[in-house]
Amino acid sequence: MVRVTTPGVRLLPNAITVLALCAGLSSVQFALIGNYPMAIASIGIAAVLDSLDGRIARLLDATSKMGQELDSLSDGISFGVAPALVLYVWHAEGERIGWVASLIFAVCMILRLARFNTLIEDTEQPPYAGEFFVGVPAPAGGLLAMLPLILELQFGQGWWSHQYTVWVWTIAVAALLISRIPTLSLKTVKAPPKAIAPLLVGVGLLAAAIIQFPLVALAIALVLYLAHIPYSVYRQRWLAKHPEAWMAPPRERRAIRRSSSRRRLGLRPPLRRVVAGAAQRVRLQRGEQHVARAPRTLTDKDRDNTRGPRRRSWRRIGLRKR
Repeated sequence: MVRVTTPGVRLLPNAITVLALCAGLSSVQFALIGNYPMAIASIGIAAVLDSLDGRIARLLDATSKMGQELDSLSDGISFGVAPALVLYVWHAEGERIGWVASLIFAVCMILRLARFNTLIEDTEQPPYAGEFFVGVPAPAGGLLAMLPLILELQFGQGWWSHQYTVWVWTIAVAALLISRIPTLSLKTVKAPPKAIAPLLVGVGLLAAAIIQFPLVALAIALVLYLAHIPYSVYRQRWLAKHPEAWMAPPRERRAIRRSSSRRRLGLRPPLRRVVAGAAQRVRLQRGEQHVARAPRTLTDKDRDNTRGPRRRSWRRIGLRKR
């Protein structure tokens, strides 16, 4: 069945991308008037809209080359140029080192997006490559650069808001953008049916936390994102060494991971047979060879049982013979 899309429907993803661009640029205007909470919120709104435009385009079958180019341009301005200008307005005070750090961040963001566009057309990547980003993605990088400003607005001035600390942090985030470090992609994450209800409860709790404590929730989310990077590196290296898990569903992949971890640690498989009482177990050798047991000595009672049904004796029950 061929899906027919009207021109208005095909325009919707591009309209969302333009809205994300406007939200990102608005953060610079809010920073110029000193409204830094709204500057952070504008970049957060741009990140949410950026995550929606691609999904809506694929859902409506409205993807196009123009939409891809427009999305890259919007990401470069909203998450590269706008955060760099916001940080410069906030903490540069006209110093040259602040402008240099802002330029480095913006340039690294543009380079990261250019590499992302080239990797899309690469057909020689392994099947598991779609589960990871190469480097930190653009929305996460733009929000990570704003972390010192978030901490100052919430907790006041400290070592995190020192001028040179801010610029070192900005350059470090820029290095994560152009690095080859793999980070998890939420586009390929699939939740099992049993986890849908707990996930919905978690979404409700997250929404309540964002409404009541927006800056704290955003700071915790950014710290957790940084903490997931070592796990992402481990997972990418494990998949590269186990081709049998590339096309396996999540349940089979977990089974492969458990079996490989047992072999690496030298653990034996769990015991399966129970003999000689409920508390004693027999270990099976490789190849399902049973452990030999020593023959048990037969008692008089066992011999009587093997001879068949035993007759009652009047001497045994204490009766006299008439």
